[in-house]
Amino acid sequence: METKKRIKKTLLALVMATAMVGLGYGIAPAVKSNDMPAPAVVKSSDIPMVPANFSDLAAKVRSGVVNIQVVKTVKNAGFGFPYPFTTPFGDFFGPFSDANPHRAPQQQGVGSGFVISSDGYILTNNHVVDEANQIKIKLADGKEYDAKVVGRDPKTDLALLKAEGASNLQPLQLGDSDSLRVGSWVVAIGSPFGLEQTVTAGIVSAKGRVIGSGPYDNFIQTDASINPGNSGGPLLNTEGQVVGINTAIFSQSGGNVGIGFAIPVNMAKDIVPQLKEKGHVTRGWLGVGIQKITPELAKSFGLKDEKGALVSQVVKDGPADKGGIETGDVIVEFDGKKVSDSNELPRMVAPLPVGKTVSVKVLRGGAVVNHEVKIGQLEEQKEEVANVSTRKPLGMTVQNITPEIADGLGLKSEKGVVVTSVIPGSPAAQADIRSGDVIQQVNKKPVKDVEDFKQKMENTKDQETILLLIQRGENTLFAALTPAKG
Repeated sequence: METKKRIKKTLLALVMATAMVGLGYGIAPAVKSNDMPAPAVVKSSDIPMVPANFSDLAAKVRSGVVNIQVVKTVKNAGFGFPYPFTTPFGDFFGPFSDANPHRAPQQQGVGSGFVISSDGYILTNNHVVDEANQIKIKLADGKEYDAKVVGRDPKTDLALLKAEGASNLQPLQLGDSDSLRVGSWVVAIGSPFGLEQTVTAGIVSAKGRVIGSGPYDNFIQTDASINPGNSGGPLLNTEGQVVGINTAIFSQSGGNVGIGFAIPVNMAKDIVPQLKEKGHVTRGWLGVGIQKITPELAKSFGLKDEKGALVSQVVKDGPADKGGIETGDVIVEFDGKKVSDSNELPRMVAPLPVGKTVSVKVLRGGAVVNHEVKIGQLEEQKEEVANVSTRKPLGMTVQNITPEIADGLGLKSEKGVVVTSVIPGSPAAQADIRSGDVIQQVNKKPVKDVEDFKQKMENTKDQETILLLIQRGENTLFAALTPAKG
């Protein structure tokens, strides 16, 4: 009996020793130290600091965060984000009672913003104050001020306000959004659903997000909770510095699902001085329409990869036209910087001063061609980017362009064919070809009329992809179609 007890105790001791080795309790391993490599030394400086809480940060910055209340006649509330992206503001409206049924209803909304100077300048989103008839801001201490719009920039969705009669306000410090790293802690403060001074925390989920809201998309993605009413509020790093302006959320219900987007504060730094001085932003203009290079387009143009920006349109007598850039060129370098994707080019061109001459490298027929281009000024009606869908497979009807059609579509010429219908689900539909599009070229050869179009299409029957040049409104764009087999 005693022998059995001793055996049980021995086994128990062995089990405990093994368990403690696994838990790191320092029990010596049953091998010699020179039989295994020395353990890696981890410096305390290599371990990211996890904040115990954000109480001190919240107390430090709350006086610089404002609640914005607006009254406006709303026709189309909200910034132009594609579904399911939406602004954490546009859905947070409620109509005032209006006795006159013939007058557009006045509506109210709640957004956020933050102080950038002690004399009352406040930064927020343009969609918060766009078309506002009345703007009021409320500080953390309860003080309220009427505010006016000093300047707006719809392209980046930023607006600068001035609190009338305000002084000695507490501005927030602007940080460096370029230094943000994915995984860094961030804090959002604002008025979700009108709940003022709400603090939420999360991390930077990604940088440089493009969500289709405009040509200058470059969002910080965060999982810090952002909801209706947070629009225009600050996204802060752990030092209490503003690194972003909360602008959009990904949501199918309108509420937070852990995917929010903020405008990098470094973009705002370039824009605010112009808003304060001129009320608007002056941007550089290259005078081209560009589009993303898809695998199909890369194959059609004989490119080795999908890097660069494909020129789908060159504005006559514009900077690029004068510099020798042509439709079908692929811009691979601009002003000494590589162009990896078409989304990068507008952001490179916009901040350049008007009149500056820059070098532009393009791929043309497999060769690199250098150009010198003098930057022009972007006018609001000019668009720099034309997007096409990523899959270009046919299933459409076309007809000749009559004088009436040319007049209706605002065409200067009757050359080409106009698309009159597209079969749902067909290759053309999948390629985003639409009724009213004008096909100008097939495989870089001009199209005169329907007969010419049919002949050129017949000549491409054995090709895997067909390159079309399409005019849509004031823009032209390429489409590489893969005909349906069968």
